[in-house]
Amino acid sequence: MVKIGNISLGEFPLLLAPMEDVSDPPFRAVCKENGADLMYTEFISSEGLIRDAIKSRQKLDIFDYEKPIGIQIFGGDEEAMSMATSIVNATQPDLVDINFGCPVKKVVTKGAGAGVLKDVDLMVRLTEAVVKATDLPVTVKTRLGWDENSKNIEEVAERLQDVGIKALSIHGRTRQQMYKGEADWDLIAKVKNNPRIHIPIFGNGDIDSPEKALEYKNRYGVDGLMIGRAAIGYPWIFNEIKHYFETGEILPPPNLDDRVETAKKHLKFSVEWKGEKLGIFEMRRHYTNYFRGIPHFKPYRTRLVEGENYQAVLDTLDEVNEVFSAQIMENL
Repeated sequence: MVKIGNISLGEFPLLLAPMEDVSDPPFRAVCKENGADLMYTEFISSEGLIRDAIKSRQKLDIFDYEKPIGIQIFGGDEEAMSMATSIVNATQPDLVDINFGCPVKKVVTKGAGAGVLKDVDLMVRLTEAVVKATDLPVTVKTRLGWDENSKNIEEVAERLQDVGIKALSIHGRTRQQMYKGEADWDLIAKVKNNPRIHIPIFGNGDIDSPEKALEYKNRYGVDGLMIGRAAIGYPWIFNEIKHYFETGEILPPPNLDDRVETAKKHLKFSVEWKGEKLGIFEMRRHYTNYFRGIPHFKPYRTRLVEGENYQAVLDTLDEVNEVFSAQIMENL
């Protein structure tokens, strides 16, 4: 049984990675429904929370059905991280997560996210500030290091464990790599097999199929897998992996009804939570993946991303179901 503090996550949990502009409540809802065991909010700026920035505050929205859920914060100042943690405490998540992995330039140049990888002492101080500011379990998500010459994840894991974190998620790339090349899971395994490490170690990077999930589970011995980009527009991946673990069978991909109904559910929540204009706009990035692999879909995708009111997008989704279901029946 994998536990983070007193939170039980089952024998081998599947985690939804926190992704900026993706891991909002509507997206998390469809992932939870399809088997995600632990989810995180989009990362939240500690400085933004303290300034009472509207976007930062909105990211604190969590719901009972999402539990267990962690709120993820980032920043490069100890006092700000401590104050932000106090604000997070009031929303009563199950845990607090610190982002030391975001490679985006606007975050890194502020000395936050993966930018902290260049200063392990600062990373330790920031983590300790958060741990001291909450009674909740504190976890960390990070990368192997800043670049090929500074893969310091083994030192980082030991030192962060020593100041009180309860789990560590490791993306198997450096900041310099961004999302290019293959993730290096050998170093993740070295952390997991370090006799000094007793907290759960979750691996992240390149998990995009049930077969690969099982291969990496067996080969690298991690306590669970964190899945990010492969879940965008394809929340079914969590249940597909679990089914494969249990039976050795690959589930058939979701049929057209499943895709349309899940997209509509996602859209509905997006509009309810963000308002019609923003909800429609921020849903657009998901349609390509929801309907990936359907021949001649481009005209409908264009209509979905150009639709400007809720009913028009719903009507297009209904038309997608009618048109492509008919085509599928013709080809049987």
